[in-house]
Amino acid sequence: MSTRVYGSLARIADFANSNFDLMKLDRSKWATGDYVEGEVVGIPTDLYKIEDRQGHMVKVEPGDWVVGALGDRAATLEGVGSWRDIGDDGLMHTLTSAGLMARYTSFSTLFPEPLQLVYRGHLCRHSTKVCMRQFAITATAHEFSVPTLLLMGTSMSAGKTTTGRRVCKELDRAGLFVIGAKLTGAGRYRDILSFSKTGAREIYDFVDVGLPSTIVPEDEFRRAIRPLLNHINDRAPDLLVAEAGASPLEPYNGAALMDELGDNVVCTILCASDPYAVVGVQKAFGLTPDLVAGPATSTSAAVELVRKLTGLPGLNIIDPATKPAFREFLEKQLNLARRMAPGDVMQR
Repeated sequence: MSTRVYGSLARIADFANSNFDLMKLDRSKWATGDYVEGEVVGIPTDLYKIEDRQGHMVKVEPGDWVVGALGDRAATLEGVGSWRDIGDDGLMHTLTSAGLMARYTSFSTLFPEPLQLVYRGHLCRHSTKVCMRQFAITATAHEFSVPTLLLMGTSMSAGKTTTGRRVCKELDRAGLFVIGAKLTGAGRYRDILSFSKTGAREIYDFVDVGLPSTIVPEDEFRRAIRPLLNHINDRAPDLLVAEAGASPLEPYNGAALMDELGDNVVCTILCASDPYAVVGVQKAFGLTPDLVAGPATSTSAAVELVRKLTGLPGLNIIDPATKPAFREFLEKQLNLARRMAPGDVMQR
């Protein structure tokens, strides 16, 4: 008997006890964000795992059924693919463990073979397909004035999530109401879930507004992200820690996000893979961050090279010895003395 596993892209939906039908739809009716099911095929590798709706990793085997959503990904270090590349044979891959369904057209040889599936059909109710946007956060207004600490990177795997966890932890120690959000990238729950484990009282991402990834037309991204920003604004946190997945020059709408956040950004931390990547983002995007973190700051030599090349400060925030300096940076940059309630003290 086949086991059905729901990827974390389905966490916003109300799927339970197979309260849907499966229907194979003509390709002309397919679209980004459609919920689909695939049957696992191929020879299992270490990538034959699905992140479930609680963020746990579940091993899957040939014959199992996986529920995910159609979408696109353009990862510089892993792979590139689109649901539009799925052929008549119905062969699909999971572009992320969250169940981002598409077909790879380029995949890094440094990784084992990706999870393969064959399309079984669209999830439907009353003969109508079920889509992510049907469960999205909505809003009739668009207001956003929350002070925001923005985490950006020179590429994927540049340390943004690790840095975000550290920021949330320090701000929680200061007694602040912090919301964590991943606003661009490809769907995967564990990144933003880790923010809640280190101090963010509430967490959100673009999945909450019906996007499997933010590789969509800019106007569609803006229409989707504004209700989320409005919702966060209604929650009235002291600070928003916002992660922008990938880099601002990749096709994830990073530039549009920065425009939507506008003057509410009170601090920008750039996580970089190496010192020269900082220069690349500065010149290509005109970004001047307040701090550089990530692998580009792994040693004192790296920090010094960042300073020589860019004039920017750098901190290896995963080094326990830098905790006092990082706390001092946050206190000054975010004016924490003003934001903290009377009697609160930034713990040392």
